[in-house]
Formats: sequence, structure tokens, C-alpha cells
Amino acid sequence: MDQLVNFHHRLVSPGAKSLPERFLLLLLYPFSYLYGVITWIRNRCYDFGWFSSYRSSLPVISVGNLAVGGTGKTPVVDWLVKEFQKRGHRPAIISRGFSGNYTDDVGIVSTGDGILMSAIECGDEPYLLARKNPDCPVLVAKKRRHAISQLEQSKQVDLIILDDAFQHRAVKRDVDLVLLDAAAPLGNGMPLPAGTLREFPGALKRADLLLMTRTTTQNHQHFMGFEAFESSHQLAVTATGLDGESIPVSQLQCLRCFAFAGIADPQNFFSSLLKVGFNLKSQLSFADHVTYQGQTLNQINHAASGMDALITTEKDAVKLSADMFELPCYQIAMEIKINRSKEFFDHLTRCLWSK
Repeated sequence: MDQLVNFHHRLVSPGAKSLPERFLLLLLYPFSYLYGVITWIRNRCYDFGWFSSYRSSLPVISVGNLAVGGTGKTPVVDWLVKEFQKRGHRPAIISRGFSGNYTDDVGIVSTGDGILMSAIECGDEPYLLARKNPDCPVLVAKKRRHAISQLEQSKQVDLIILDDAFQHRAVKRDVDLVLLDAAAPLGNGMPLPAGTLREFPGALKRADLLLMTRTTTQNHQHFMGFEAFESSHQLAVTATGLDGESIPVSQLQCLRCFAFAGIADPQNFFSSLLKVGFNLKSQLSFADHVTYQGQTLNQINHAASGMDALITTEKDAVKLSADMFELPCYQIAMEIKINRSKEFFDHLTRCLWSK
């Protein structure tokens, strides 16, 4: 499965290289148009009110994207929670809990006073968000209106943040914040499977606010007629071991390190490590939401033979423990820096309270 995911990413992102790959990509185009048309019809049904959409009594912010893969939604949700809490608000996070094995209509990851579910039960991102925001309720639900209803009845929060919900039209939102990777905002412009888009680019007209992630020297202050804000990701200056030990990242940079990651864009994480001076002797990428057990752990331990330390992401670390590895393993957080952050937050809150 990992090889298939990597092949698809290479096929649709840099573009097909060989004649067989070009032919395969050509065969996928009709399916992409079909997929795009189906999502377009679905959206029209919501636009015309033919499909019902739940309106919450609480303000709702959706954080989502147009393309599959990692655009940095989790760091942005984390940033929003902290900014709202600074201003005295009581936000809650609702996620679908992708890859989680929970079976109830609503899973309570945290009520704001302790984590109640494991990462395997609720999924990687909800668990990580609950750990990073211990005072914030985090819920998972396949039908997110069920979780919203529960929060409305509790009267303990005054704001809801929906994680990865741009395509989730079954719940109305007051602000649609859409994240786009600055390096390739629309990928190759095609929906799945010949591209990476979840719907045609015209869907951006539903957005209230665009945030470009991983910007470098590019200027995306306007995109497709929208004002767009820019942000960048950077590694934290402190690493945390799976045993809880925290050390400066600078102490790891002189070691022979082996990096691994099972996220949407592992190469971006590896590139970030190299950029800050890590001595990466080797690296290993897995599919997003990988389960670390048996053969996968053996593969990591074997590949890291002769190294000094293992490096991984926060998202992977929620499923790991120190006794799984023969070497010390450290997680390094990826933090987001939003350019014009005050203006961005003011713009978002104006959209939120004006509706």
C-alpha cells in the first residue's frame, strides 16, 4: 500500500516521466472528470437546499483544504485554539477521527481535563490536538452534527472548530478557512485519481479565507480573486523523547540520525530536518496513518542499525513507545508561523461574528 501511495503521488505531482506512466495518467483522466462532476452535483444539492445541512447555535469555523495530503491543518487548528483561548473564549475541536476504530456516534477524546481515548481509538490528529491543548474539549464523530449537538447541550464551549471539513457540507459553518500548499496550490489542477484535488478548483468560491502554507519567497497575497494570507512551517527548537525526556534539537544534529514518518508528506519533514543541519544517514517513509507494529517496527529497527538516534513527527509519536525501538527515539514538533498573524486573526473573527 505504501508503494502504491508513493507511486500515485509521484505520478500526479511531478508528472509522469515514462511513456507507460503518461499512458496510465491519460487513462485516469475520465475517472477524474467523473469524480469531479459527482462532487459538483453533490455541492449543488447542498446549495439549493435539496440536501439538509445542520445549523449550530454556536459559531463554527471549518479548517480544510482542497487537495488530499498534508497542508498543515493540525498546526493551524492548534494555533486557532490557543489564540481564541488567549482572548477568553472556550473553543472545542470536532474531527471525523479518520483511521480511528471508535464505534459510538460520538467519541470523547477529551473534555478538557484529561485524555479519555487512545490514538488507535480516535485517530492520530484528534489525539495529538487533545494532548497539545489539555484545556480544550476534543470530540470525534463520523456525523459531526452529533458531536455539535452534544456540545450545545453541555453549554461548556462558545465556539466550535471543525478539523478537515471543507467538503463536509452536512454542517453549516460561519467561516470556511481553506489551506493551500503554496508550492502547488492546485496540484496539477485535476481531481482524484489523475490529480490530488477533492473537487474542482471552482469550489474555492465557498471559502471565506485562504491561508497559503509552506510559503518561501513566493507572494500569494491574492489567489483566484481572493485575498490570501501566508504562513510557513518550522521545526521546534526542542525535541522530546518517547520516554518524556526533552533536549535541544541542536544536541541531536551532531548525531547519526535515522528519520521515519507516516504522514501525508514525509519528504517535507525530512527536508526540514536536513535544512536545519541534521545528519540524516537514512530515512523511511510510510503511508499516512500507518499502524506501527510487527513488520513495520522490525523494518525501522533494521534500517536504523548503526545509528545513534531515531527522529519522527509528533503525529507518529502518539502511536509509539520507547520500548518499541533499540535506539532512543525523539519527536520534533512542526510549528506554524502565520505572516500578518494579527490581521489574519482579525479578518477571521470579523467573518465569524458578522454572520
